[in-house]
Amino acid sequence: MTGSADSVVSPSGSAGTPASVGTLVLAGTPIGDVADAPPRLAAELAGADVVAAEDTRRLRRLTQALGVQVGGRVVSYFEGNEAARTPELVEALADGSRVLLVTDAGMPSVSDPGYRLVAAAVERGIRVTAVPGPSAVLTALALSGLPVDRFCFEGFLPRKAGERLSRLREAAEERRTLVYFESPRRLDDTLAAMAEAFGDERRAAVCRELTKTYEEVRRGSLKELAEWAAPGDVRGEITVVVEGAPEKGPAELGPDELVRRVRVREEAGERRKEAIAAVAADAGLPKREVFDAVVAAKNAGLGG
Repeated sequence: MTGSADSVVSPSGSAGTPASVGTLVLAGTPIGDVADAPPRLAAELAGADVVAAEDTRRLRRLTQALGVQVGGRVVSYFEGNEAARTPELVEALADGSRVLLVTDAGMPSVSDPGYRLVAAAVERGIRVTAVPGPSAVLTALALSGLPVDRFCFEGFLPRKAGERLSRLREAAEERRTLVYFESPRRLDDTLAAMAEAFGDERRAAVCRELTKTYEEVRRGSLKELAEWAAPGDVRGEITVVVEGAPEKGPAELGPDELVRRVRVREEAGERRKEAIAAVAADAGLPKREVFDAVVAAKNAGLGG
């Protein structure tokens, strides 16, 4: 029989979700200045049945600054216990609880815990909503002075030097503006690797301590920024914004550049034949021209 009393349409639009099912709320928190907290955040903190926090001590400082008392149970939810705690939170949601997820700064699940919980809640047909808040990604983009009409967020790069350089080489031909998070301890090495992978003159911006007292945005070429960071004494939360690759016409692509593009694709896992065909198609050139450049480089001991 259709239309039974125990079958409803959930707020997210899916049929068959019990009326008692709760709601998962992803709450954006300030990335620096607590005054940037969205107005709804205080109400959600006070009204949630469960508050899952990446760091319960930071949550306590935030609630004190906002002058709000958490009304429900507080549990930790961080990288180390995310997989184990997700089922517990999903069951609380299934039982009708309103679960609020907050991370140390910015939006949950954006380089922070949250993805597993969102995916599990969606799979169970549980409503997921958000309290929009500050974002280091968008703030850095807006302040960078670089094109923002098209961009991609790359998160944190690998810690190992070889893996980091390989990842950067994969993005070397990306024409959209690139946004990265980075540790201040690795910033000097990362900027040097970016200069190697993208070219010394590629424009970039290092955004440090956004919205905080010592906010700084340093703009320049990757070479200039790498030299600035070389002493290794940069501190604070870091977001790096890098200009996308310039569009080049066939006349601008010499043999060395064609070989470099093929090598980048090979390092990313493509077979040489496929890499040559893809580079030729991107450049609007005959495959034979790219093939000849690769063979010449190999014969000269340059192309591997």
